[in-house]
Amino acid sequence: MRTTTKLLLGVPAVVLLVAGGICWRVRATNGPMTSFRTAQVTRGDLLVAISATGTLEPEEVVDVGAQVGGQIVSLGKDIAGKTVDYASPIAQGRVLARIDDALYQADVTQAEAQIRSAKAGIRNAEANLAQLKAKLHQADRDWQRAQKLGPSEALAQASYDAYLSAYECAKANVEVGQAAVEQAQASGAQAETALWRAKRNLEYCTIVSPVNGVIIDRRVNIGQTVAASLSTPSLFLIARDLKRMQIWVSVNEADISKVYSGQPVTFTVDAFPGETFKGEVGKVRLNASMTQNVVTYIVEVVTENADGRLLPYLTANVKFEVSRCRNVLLVPNAALRWQPTAEPMAAGASEPESRPEGKPGVVWAVTGRKVRPLSVSVGLSDGAWSVVAGGGLREGMEIVTGVHSGAGAQKSAATPDAVAGSGDTKNPFMPKMPTPPKGRGPGGPPG
Repeated sequence: MRTTTKLLLGVPAVVLLVAGGICWRVRATNGPMTSFRTAQVTRGDLLVAISATGTLEPEEVVDVGAQVGGQIVSLGKDIAGKTVDYASPIAQGRVLARIDDALYQADVTQAEAQIRSAKAGIRNAEANLAQLKAKLHQADRDWQRAQKLGPSEALAQASYDAYLSAYECAKANVEVGQAAVEQAQASGAQAETALWRAKRNLEYCTIVSPVNGVIIDRRVNIGQTVAASLSTPSLFLIARDLKRMQIWVSVNEADISKVYSGQPVTFTVDAFPGETFKGEVGKVRLNASMTQNVVTYIVEVVTENADGRLLPYLTANVKFEVSRCRNVLLVPNAALRWQPTAEPMAAGASEPESRPEGKPGVVWAVTGRKVRPLSVSVGLSDGAWSVVAGGGLREGMEIVTGVHSGAGAQKSAATPDAVAGSGDTKNPFMPKMPTPPKGRGPGGPPG
Protein backbone atom coordinates (compact mmCIF):
# COMPACT_ATOMS: atom_id res chain seq x y z
CA MET A 1 0.00 0.00 0.00
CA ARG A 2 2.82 2.41 0.85
CA THR A 3 4.53 1.56 -2.43
CA THR A 4 1.35 2.36 -4.36
CA THR A 5 0.98 5.68 -2.55
CA LYS A 6 4.56 6.66 -3.38
CA LEU A 7 3.94 5.83 -7.02
CA LEU A 8 0.73 7.88 -7.11
CA LEU A 9 2.49 10.87 -5.52
CA GLY A 10 5.39 10.61 -7.94
CA VAL A 11 3.21 10.72 -11.10
CA PRO A 12 2.20 14.42 -10.76
CA ALA A 13 5.81 15.39 -10.17
CA VAL A 14 6.90 13.65 -13.36
CA VAL A 15 4.03 15.26 -15.29
CA LEU A 16 4.97 18.72 -14.01
CA LEU A 17 8.61 18.21 -14.95
CA VAL A 18 7.68 17.06 -18.45
CA ALA A 19 5.25 19.99 -18.92
CA GLY A 20 7.86 22.47 -17.73
CA GLY A 21 10.38 21.09 -20.20
CA ILE A 22 7.86 21.34 -23.03
CA CYS A 23 7.02 24.98 -22.13
CA TRP A 24 10.69 25.88 -22.00
CA ARG A 25 11.30 24.28 -25.39
CA VAL A 26 8.33 26.11 -26.90
CA ARG A 27 9.52 29.43 -25.53
CA ALA A 28 13.05 28.75 -26.74
CA THR A 29 11.70 27.79 -30.15
CA ASN A 30 9.43 30.85 -30.52
CA GLY A 31 12.17 33.24 -29.41
CA PRO A 32 11.65 36.51 -27.50
CA MET A 33 8.28 38.25 -27.69
CA THR A 34 8.19 41.40 -29.83
CA SER A 35 5.98 44.44 -29.12
CA PHE A 36 5.74 47.68 -31.06
CA ARG A 37 5.97 51.29 -30.03
CA THR A 38 3.07 52.93 -31.80
CA ALA A 39 1.61 56.38 -32.33
CA GLN A 40 -1.68 57.57 -33.75
CA VAL A 41 -2.16 59.45 -36.98
CA THR A 42 -3.44 62.88 -35.93
CA ARG A 43 -5.11 65.73 -37.75
CA GLY A 44 -4.09 69.29 -37.08
CA ASP A 45 -1.97 72.25 -38.14
CA LEU A 46 1.76 72.15 -38.85
CA LEU A 47 4.02 75.18 -38.63
CA VAL A 48 7.46 75.18 -40.24
CA ALA A 49 9.49 77.90 -38.56
CA ILE A 50 13.01 79.19 -37.99
CA SER A 51 13.85 79.44 -34.30
CA ALA A 52 16.17 82.13 -32.97
CA THR A 53 16.77 84.24 -29.88
CA GLY A 54 16.62 88.00 -29.63
CA THR A 55 16.25 90.94 -27.25
CA LEU A 56 13.34 93.34 -26.91
CA GLU A 57 14.40 96.91 -27.61
CA PRO A 58 12.49 100.20 -27.63
CA GLU A 59 11.78 101.33 -31.17
CA GLU A 60 13.58 104.64 -30.59
CA VAL A 61 15.94 105.45 -27.71
CA VAL A 62 17.36 108.92 -27.01
CA ASP A 63 20.54 109.19 -24.97
CA VAL A 64 20.38 112.56 -23.17
CA GLY A 65 23.78 113.93 -22.24
CA ALA A 66 25.39 117.12 -20.94
CA GLN A 67 27.26 119.60 -23.14
CA VAL A 68 28.81 121.37 -20.13
CA GLY A 69 30.46 120.08 -16.99
CA GLY A 70 29.62 120.74 -13.41
CA GLN A 71 27.87 119.47 -10.33
CA ILE A 72 24.26 118.25 -10.47
CA VAL A 73 22.37 120.53 -8.07
CA SER A 74 18.80 119.30 -8.65
CA LEU A 75 16.62 116.88 -10.61
CA GLY A 76 13.47 117.83 -12.48
CA LYS A 77 9.87 116.66 -12.18
CA ASP A 78 8.00 114.23 -14.39
CA ILE A 79 4.45 114.59 -15.72
CA ALA A 80 3.02 113.42 -12.39
CA GLY A 81 5.04 116.00 -10.45
CA LYS A 82 7.44 113.48 -8.96
CA THR A 83 11.22 113.62 -9.13
CA VAL A 84 12.43 112.05 -12.34
CA ASP A 85 13.51 108.47 -11.85
CA TYR A 86 13.42 105.10 -13.58
CA ALA A 87 10.18 104.56 -15.55
CA SER A 88 9.12 108.21 -15.10
CA PRO A 89 6.90 109.52 -17.92
CA ILE A 90 8.38 112.69 -19.33
CA ALA A 91 7.20 115.36 -21.78
CA GLN A 92 9.23 117.23 -24.36
CA GLY A 93 10.89 120.33 -22.90
CA ARG A 94 10.50 119.09 -19.34
CA VAL A 95 13.45 119.80 -17.03
CA LEU A 96 15.39 116.65 -16.19
CA ALA A 97 18.30 118.06 -14.17
CA ARG A 98 20.19 121.26 -13.43
CA ILE A 99 23.97 121.75 -13.34
CA ASP A 100 25.61 124.37 -11.13
CA ASP A 101 25.69 127.49 -13.33
CA ALA A 102 27.75 129.90 -11.19
CA LEU A 103 30.80 129.83 -13.46
CA TYR A 104 28.72 130.06 -16.61
CA GLN A 105 26.79 133.03 -15.23
CA ALA A 106 30.14 134.74 -14.58
CA ASP A 107 31.12 134.10 -18.18
CA VAL A 108 27.90 135.77 -19.33
CA THR A 109 28.61 138.82 -17.15
CA GLN A 110 32.15 139.05 -18.50
CA ALA A 111 30.93 138.76 -22.08
CA GLU A 112 28.38 141.52 -21.50
CA ALA A 113 31.17 143.78 -20.17
CA GLN A 114 33.22 143.04 -23.26
CA ILE A 115 30.26 144.04 -25.39
CA ARG A 116 30.05 147.42 -23.66
CA SER A 117 33.80 147.91 -24.02
CA ALA A 118 33.64 147.06 -27.71
CA LYS A 119 30.82 149.51 -28.30
CA ALA A 120 32.82 152.24 -26.55
CA GLY A 121 35.81 151.40 -28.72
CA ILE A 122 33.69 151.72 -31.82
CA ARG A 123 32.46 155.17 -30.78
CA ASN A 124 36.03 156.29 -29.99
CA ALA A 125 37.29 155.08 -33.37
CA GLU A 126 34.46 156.84 -35.17
CA ALA A 127 35.21 160.09 -33.32
CA ASN A 128 38.90 159.90 -34.22
CA LEU A 129 37.93 159.27 -37.81
CA ALA A 130 35.78 162.42 -37.81
CA GLN A 131 38.72 164.49 -36.52
CA LEU A 132 41.00 163.05 -39.16
CA LYS A 133 38.51 163.84 -41.87
CA ALA A 134 38.31 167.47 -40.65
CA LYS A 135 42.08 167.76 -40.73
CA LEU A 136 42.07 166.29 -44.21
CA HIS A 137 39.55 168.90 -45.32
CA GLN A 138 41.72 171.72 -43.90
CA ALA A 139 44.87 170.32 -45.51
CA ASP A 140 43.03 170.00 -48.81
CA ARG A 141 42.03 173.69 -48.79
CA ASP A 142 45.53 174.79 -47.87
CA TRP A 143 46.92 172.70 -50.68
CA GLN A 144 44.43 174.18 -53.15
CA ARG A 145 45.54 177.74 -52.26
CA ALA A 146 49.20 176.74 -52.47
CA GLN A 147 48.61 175.37 -55.95
CA LYS A 148 47.08 178.67 -57.08
CA LEU A 149 50.05 180.70 -55.84
CA GLY A 150 52.69 178.21 -56.84
CA PRO A 151 56.35 178.55 -55.93
CA SER A 152 56.93 182.35 -56.21
CA GLU A 153 57.95 185.44 -54.28
CA ALA A 154 54.58 185.23 -52.44
CA LEU A 155 55.03 181.52 -51.44
CA ALA A 156 58.35 180.01 -50.77
CA GLN A 157 59.20 176.59 -52.13
CA ALA A 158 59.47 175.16 -48.62
CA SER A 159 55.98 176.33 -47.75
CA TYR A 160 54.62 174.88 -50.98
CA ASP A 161 56.14 171.50 -50.15
CA ALA A 162 54.84 171.66 -46.58
CA TYR A 163 51.23 172.13 -47.72
CA LEU A 164 51.57 169.15 -50.07
CA SER A 165 52.98 166.93 -47.32
CA ALA A 166 50.25 167.98 -44.86
CA TYR A 167 47.56 167.12 -47.40
CA GLU A 168 49.00 163.67 -48.10
CA CYS A 169 49.44 162.90 -44.37
CA ALA A 170 45.83 163.91 -43.70
CA LYS A 171 44.63 161.51 -46.39
CA ALA A 172 46.66 158.63 -44.88
CA ASN A 173 45.40 159.42 -41.38
CA VAL A 174 41.81 159.19 -42.56
CA GLU A 175 42.46 155.71 -43.92
CA VAL A 176 44.05 154.72 -40.59
CA GLY A 177 41.00 156.06 -38.77
CA GLN A 178 38.69 154.05 -41.01
CA ALA A 179 40.70 150.87 -40.28
CA ALA A 180 40.47 151.62 -36.56
CA VAL A 181 36.67 151.87 -36.84
CA GLU A 182 36.49 148.55 -38.67
CA GLN A 183 38.73 146.92 -36.03
CA ALA A 184 36.51 148.23 -33.26
CA GLN A 185 33.43 146.92 -35.03
CA ALA A 186 35.06 143.49 -35.41
CA SER A 187 35.92 143.49 -31.71
CA GLY A 188 32.27 144.29 -31.00
CA ALA A 189 31.09 141.38 -33.14
CA GLN A 190 33.56 139.09 -31.40
CA ALA A 191 32.28 140.23 -28.02
CA GLU A 192 28.68 139.56 -29.14
CA THR A 193 29.64 136.04 -30.20
CA ALA A 194 31.32 135.42 -26.86
CA LEU A 195 28.17 136.64 -25.10
CA TRP A 196 25.99 134.33 -27.20
CA ARG A 197 28.30 131.40 -26.42
CA ALA A 198 28.26 132.17 -22.71
CA LYS A 199 24.47 132.37 -22.70
CA ARG A 200 24.18 129.05 -24.54
CA ASN A 201 26.49 127.36 -22.04
CA LEU A 202 24.36 128.84 -19.29
CA GLU A 203 21.26 127.34 -20.93
CA TYR A 204 23.00 123.96 -21.22
CA CYS A 205 23.18 123.88 -17.43
CA THR A 206 19.46 123.06 -17.53
CA ILE A 207 18.97 119.57 -19.02
CA VAL A 208 15.58 119.24 -20.73
CA SER A 209 13.91 116.30 -22.44
CA PRO A 210 14.10 116.47 -26.25
CA VAL A 211 11.17 114.05 -26.76
CA ASN A 212 8.06 112.63 -25.12
CA GLY A 213 8.74 109.24 -23.60
CA VAL A 214 9.68 107.18 -20.57
CA ILE A 215 12.97 107.27 -18.70
CA ILE A 216 14.43 103.77 -18.78
CA ASP A 217 17.77 104.69 -17.20
CA ARG A 218 18.91 107.49 -14.86
CA ARG A 219 22.68 107.67 -14.54
CA VAL A 220 23.24 110.69 -12.26
CA ASN A 221 22.39 111.75 -8.73
CA ILE A 222 22.29 115.09 -6.96
CA GLY A 223 25.81 116.12 -6.01
CA GLN A 224 27.46 114.12 -8.75
CA THR A 225 29.91 116.01 -10.96
CA VAL A 226 29.83 115.46 -14.70
CA ALA A 227 32.78 116.28 -16.94
CA ALA A 228 32.13 117.13 -20.58
CA SER A 229 35.64 118.14 -21.63
CA LEU A 230 36.59 115.01 -23.60
CA SER A 231 33.26 113.29 -24.29
CA THR A 232 29.59 113.90 -23.67
CA PRO A 233 28.50 112.23 -20.42
CA SER A 234 25.24 110.28 -20.61
CA LEU A 235 22.69 111.33 -17.98
CA PHE A 236 19.35 109.80 -19.02
CA LEU A 237 18.15 107.15 -21.45
CA ILE A 238 14.65 107.88 -22.76
CA ALA A 239 12.47 105.48 -24.75
CA ARG A 240 10.34 107.54 -27.06
CA ASP A 241 7.36 105.15 -27.24
CA LEU A 242 7.05 101.79 -25.48
CA LYS A 243 3.71 101.01 -27.13
CA ARG A 244 5.62 99.76 -30.14
CA MET A 245 8.81 97.75 -29.68
CA GLN A 246 11.41 95.88 -31.67
CA ILE A 247 13.15 92.54 -31.24
CA TRP A 248 16.73 92.38 -32.43
CA VAL A 249 17.18 88.76 -33.49
CA SER A 250 20.44 87.09 -34.57
CA VAL A 251 19.72 84.79 -37.53
CA ASN A 252 22.24 82.32 -38.91
CA GLU A 253 23.40 82.82 -42.49
CA ALA A 254 21.94 79.40 -43.42
CA ASP A 255 18.41 80.63 -42.59
CA ILE A 256 18.59 84.30 -43.57
CA SER A 257 17.37 83.60 -47.13
CA LYS A 258 14.03 82.46 -45.66
CA VAL A 259 13.48 85.73 -43.77
CA TYR A 260 11.78 88.66 -45.53
CA SER A 261 10.12 91.95 -44.66
CA GLY A 262 6.55 91.56 -43.44
CA GLN A 263 7.02 87.89 -42.51
CA PRO A 264 4.77 86.75 -39.61
CA VAL A 265 6.60 86.08 -36.37
CA THR A 266 5.59 84.57 -33.03
CA PHE A 267 7.66 84.80 -29.88
CA THR A 268 7.57 84.03 -26.18
CA VAL A 269 9.28 85.59 -23.19
CA ASP A 270 10.11 83.96 -19.88
CA ALA A 271 8.27 86.72 -18.03
CA PHE A 272 4.94 85.40 -19.36
CA PRO A 273 5.25 81.60 -19.62
CA GLY A 274 2.73 79.87 -21.82
CA GLU A 275 1.77 83.07 -23.65
CA THR A 276 2.61 83.72 -27.31
CA PHE A 277 3.01 87.18 -28.82
CA LYS A 278 2.87 88.16 -32.48
CA GLY A 279 4.91 90.48 -34.67
CA GLU A 280 6.36 90.83 -38.13
CA VAL A 281 9.76 91.34 -39.69
CA GLY A 282 10.62 95.00 -40.18
CA LYS A 283 14.01 94.85 -41.87
CA VAL A 284 17.15 92.76 -42.19
CA ARG A 285 20.33 94.64 -41.36
CA LEU A 286 23.12 94.09 -43.83
CA ASN A 287 26.03 94.64 -41.42
CA ALA A 288 26.62 90.98 -40.60
CA SER A 289 28.88 89.90 -37.75
CA MET A 290 31.12 86.86 -37.45
CA THR A 291 31.65 84.94 -34.20
CA GLN A 292 33.84 81.82 -34.27
CA ASN A 293 33.46 81.58 -38.06
CA VAL A 294 29.64 81.77 -37.79
CA VAL A 295 28.04 84.63 -39.73
CA THR A 296 24.82 86.08 -38.31
CA TYR A 297 22.52 88.91 -39.35
CA ILE A 298 20.43 91.14 -37.13
CA VAL A 299 16.72 91.03 -38.02
CA GLU A 300 14.40 93.72 -36.63
CA VAL A 301 11.00 92.35 -35.62
CA VAL A 302 8.27 94.89 -34.88
CA THR A 303 5.57 94.13 -32.32
CA GLU A 304 2.76 96.09 -30.70
CA ASN A 305 2.87 96.71 -26.95
CA ALA A 306 -0.26 98.75 -26.36
CA ASP A 307 -0.77 97.38 -22.83
CA GLY A 308 2.88 97.99 -21.89
CA ARG A 309 3.41 94.44 -20.61
CA LEU A 310 6.56 93.82 -22.62
CA LEU A 311 9.55 95.46 -20.99
CA PRO A 312 12.78 96.56 -22.69
CA TYR A 313 15.65 94.07 -22.86
CA LEU A 314 13.60 90.92 -22.20
CA THR A 315 14.93 87.81 -23.96
CA ALA A 316 12.56 86.62 -26.67
CA ASN A 317 12.40 83.13 -28.20
CA VAL A 318 11.39 83.92 -31.77
CA LYS A 319 9.92 81.75 -34.51
CA PHE A 320 9.84 83.03 -38.09
CA GLU A 321 6.90 81.43 -39.86
CA VAL A 322 8.19 79.90 -43.09
CA SER A 323 5.07 77.92 -44.05
CA ARG A 324 1.93 76.59 -42.41
CA CYS A 325 -0.43 73.68 -43.22
CA ARG A 326 -3.90 73.53 -41.71
CA ASN A 327 -6.14 70.53 -41.05
CA VAL A 328 -3.73 67.90 -42.40
CA LEU A 329 -2.77 64.38 -41.36
CA LEU A 330 0.39 64.26 -39.26
CA VAL A 331 2.69 61.39 -38.29
CA PRO A 332 5.88 61.37 -36.19
CA ASN A 333 9.08 61.42 -38.21
CA ALA A 334 10.16 58.25 -36.39
CA ALA A 335 7.34 56.39 -38.16
CA LEU A 336 8.81 57.34 -41.56
CA ARG A 337 12.28 56.17 -40.55
CA TRP A 338 11.37 52.79 -39.04
CA GLN A 339 11.89 49.63 -41.11
CA PRO A 340 10.82 46.18 -39.81
CA THR A 341 12.54 42.83 -40.03
CA ALA A 342 11.00 40.10 -42.17
CA GLU A 343 9.36 38.34 -39.19
CA PRO A 344 6.77 40.93 -38.04
CA MET A 345 5.52 41.80 -41.51
CA ALA A 346 1.99 40.88 -42.45
CA ALA A 347 1.54 37.99 -44.86
CA GLY A 348 1.28 39.06 -48.48
CA ALA A 349 2.29 42.66 -47.75
CA SER A 350 6.03 42.69 -48.27
CA GLU A 351 5.84 45.65 -50.68
CA PRO A 352 3.60 48.73 -50.74
CA GLU A 353 0.68 48.34 -53.07
CA SER A 354 1.10 51.76 -54.72
CA ARG A 355 3.04 54.98 -54.37
CA PRO A 356 1.14 58.28 -54.53
CA GLU A 357 2.61 61.29 -56.25
CA GLY A 358 5.02 63.53 -54.33
CA LYS A 359 7.92 62.74 -52.04
CA PRO A 360 7.52 58.99 -51.32
CA GLY A 361 7.49 57.48 -47.88
CA VAL A 362 6.30 54.37 -46.08
CA VAL A 363 4.62 53.97 -42.71
CA TRP A 364 3.73 50.67 -41.08
CA ALA A 365 0.26 50.05 -39.68
CA VAL A 366 -0.34 47.52 -36.92
CA THR A 367 -2.41 44.44 -37.88
CA GLY A 368 -2.73 42.22 -34.82
CA ARG A 369 0.84 41.17 -34.00
CA LYS A 370 1.99 41.94 -37.52
CA VAL A 371 2.53 45.16 -39.46
CA ARG A 372 1.79 46.10 -43.02
CA PRO A 373 3.30 48.90 -45.12
CA LEU A 374 1.34 51.91 -46.36
CA SER A 375 2.83 54.01 -49.14
CA VAL A 376 2.29 57.72 -48.52
CA SER A 377 3.42 61.06 -49.88
CA VAL A 378 5.37 63.17 -47.40
CA GLY A 379 4.97 66.93 -47.22
CA LEU A 380 6.33 69.57 -44.88
CA SER A 381 8.08 68.68 -41.64
CA ASP A 382 8.90 70.68 -38.53
CA GLY A 383 11.57 68.22 -37.39
CA ALA A 384 9.25 66.15 -35.21
CA TRP A 385 6.08 65.71 -37.28
CA SER A 386 5.47 65.44 -41.02
CA VAL A 387 2.46 66.00 -43.24
CA VAL A 388 1.39 62.81 -45.01
CA ALA A 389 -1.34 61.89 -47.48
CA GLY A 390 -2.54 58.80 -49.32
CA GLY A 391 -1.98 55.16 -48.45
CA GLY A 392 -5.41 54.84 -46.90
CA LEU A 393 -4.29 56.69 -43.78
CA ARG A 394 -7.02 58.00 -41.50
CA GLU A 395 -7.07 59.88 -38.25
CA GLY A 396 -6.55 57.66 -35.20
CA MET A 397 -4.82 54.82 -37.09
CA GLU A 398 -2.03 53.14 -35.13
CA ILE A 399 1.35 53.22 -36.85
CA VAL A 400 4.69 51.85 -35.69
CA THR A 401 7.48 54.16 -34.51
CA GLY A 402 9.78 51.49 -33.00
CA VAL A 403 9.95 48.05 -31.45
CA HIS A 404 10.39 46.64 -27.95
CA SER A 405 12.03 43.24 -27.37
CA GLY A 406 10.66 41.27 -24.39
CA ALA A 407 13.79 39.11 -24.02
CA GLY A 408 15.83 41.72 -22.22
CA ALA A 409 13.10 42.41 -19.65
CA GLN A 410 12.51 38.71 -19.02
CA LYS A 411 16.20 38.02 -18.61
CA SER A 412 16.57 40.88 -16.16
CA ALA A 413 13.57 39.64 -14.18
CA ALA A 414 14.93 36.11 -14.02
CA THR A 415 18.47 37.00 -13.13
CA PRO A 416 18.00 37.72 -9.37
CA ASP A 417 16.08 34.46 -8.84
CA ALA A 418 18.67 32.49 -10.75
CA VAL A 419 21.40 33.98 -8.64
CA ALA A 420 19.49 33.23 -5.44
CA GLY A 421 18.96 29.61 -6.47
CA SER A 422 22.58 29.02 -7.35
CA GLY A 423 25.45 28.43 -5.08
CA ASP A 424 27.00 31.85 -5.71
CA THR A 425 27.02 34.49 -3.01
CA LYS A 426 24.26 37.09 -3.53
CA ASN A 427 24.81 40.77 -2.76
CA PRO A 428 22.26 41.68 -0.03
CA PHE A 429 22.12 45.27 -1.33
CA MET A 430 21.24 44.30 -4.90
CA PRO A 431 17.64 45.45 -5.72
CA LYS A 432 15.25 42.80 -6.93
CA MET A 433 14.05 43.47 -10.48
CA PRO A 434 10.27 43.53 -10.96
CA THR A 435 8.78 40.73 -13.03
CA PRO A 436 6.71 41.87 -16.04
CA PRO A 437 3.04 40.73 -16.13
CA LYS A 438 2.48 37.36 -17.71
CA GLY A 439 1.28 37.31 -21.26
CA ARG A 440 2.42 40.93 -21.92
CA GLY A 441 5.74 42.19 -23.22
CA PRO A 442 7.16 45.41 -21.78
CA GLY A 443 5.13 48.22 -23.24
CA GLY A 444 3.30 45.89 -25.67
CA PRO A 445 -0.23 44.62 -26.06
CA PRO A 446 -1.46 41.55 -24.19
CA GLY A 447 -0.41 38.24 -25.69
